[in-house]
Amino acid sequence: MKLRSIAAVAVLALTVLAARAQVGLYLNPVAIRVGNSSADAGSYAFLGQNSTSQVFYGYDFGGYYDFFHAGPIAAGIDVRESDLHANNAMLRSFLVGARVSAKPFTRPIKPYAQISVGVSTTKAPASTVHVSKFDYAVYGGVDYTLQKHIDFRVLEIGYGSLTTVSSADVGGGGTLNIPAANQLSFSSGLVFRF
Repeated sequence: MKLRSIAAVAVLALTVLAARAQVGLYLNPVAIRVGNSSADAGSYAFLGQNSTSQVFYGYDFGGYYDFFHAGPIAAGIDVRESDLHANNAMLRSFLVGARVSAKPFTRPIKPYAQISVGVSTTKAPASTVHVSKFDYAVYGGVDYTLQKHIDFRVLEIGYGSLTTVSSADVGGGGTLNIPAANQLSFSSGLVFRF
């Protein structure tokens, strides 16, 4: 009899947790400034020959699943893919991260923060060589509820680092070791919640 009671309580607890779970999907425009302290002068220069920064434009496509709720705090995971281009160079990333959000106000404003890790693929402007390397980023933003299932992502700001394709790695002719590039991203758009 005790086993049935424990099983019933477990099923009830899982049902309550599942009922409070939140899924959100987004497809938002994004701009990322990628910068490096050293310029690459070779033909595989990701940011362009002798350039130390470039602004890439594209989109973020992803979703989050908040499976933990405690009062106004929710936590879960975020999975996103980005596709960005600038100066004939390409940057694609796939990131998975831990996400925490809150509803600290009576108004429908929900700030959130997350840390993500994954893989980014870069291609230099004058090359067909693609290089995939480790990538990480920290994001913070604010969502504003418009309707029951639609949020407006007012602003998301991210900061991260990635190692890009370079003449030192691919061409072998570079004498300069190119360090990992910093990335500063800005995004806004809609989030559809289920």
